[in-house]
Amino acid sequence: QVQLVESGGGLVRPGGSLRLSCAASGFSLDDYGIGWFRQAPGKEREGVSGISGNVGSTYYADSVKGRFTISKDNTRNTVYLQMDSLKPEDTVVYYCAADVFRPVPPSSLQESYDYWGQGTQVTVSS
Repeated sequence: QVQLVESGGGLVRPGGSLRLSCAASGFSLDDYGIGWFRQAPGKEREGVSGISGNVGSTYYADSVKGRFTISKDNTRNTVYLQMDSLKPEDTVVYYCAADVFRPVPPSSLQESYDYWGQGTQVTVSS
């Protein structure tokens, strides 16, 4: 069965870096698109970045462009989100999700995604 497990969250100072991992099982990363989303309490889930299945097309939200980088390792069936120059406003729960239709470019809309991980908390604070 399809499963997504996020890891790598934690506490970091402003300006610091974290790398989130999304370990996928039950499917190949070439077959599905993968998106990263984040959600603050009481707010809508926001698309952060995504990578399409076989083409490798990517997108980034304006709020993270130039600071976050998405990549994938097919041998580990894992997608990464490298987050640099972190700001306090990046403090939220981050989720990865899989889109069976793997559009190019990947969708930034949560309703496009079919499977979700449990989330990992990122806290940026001094």
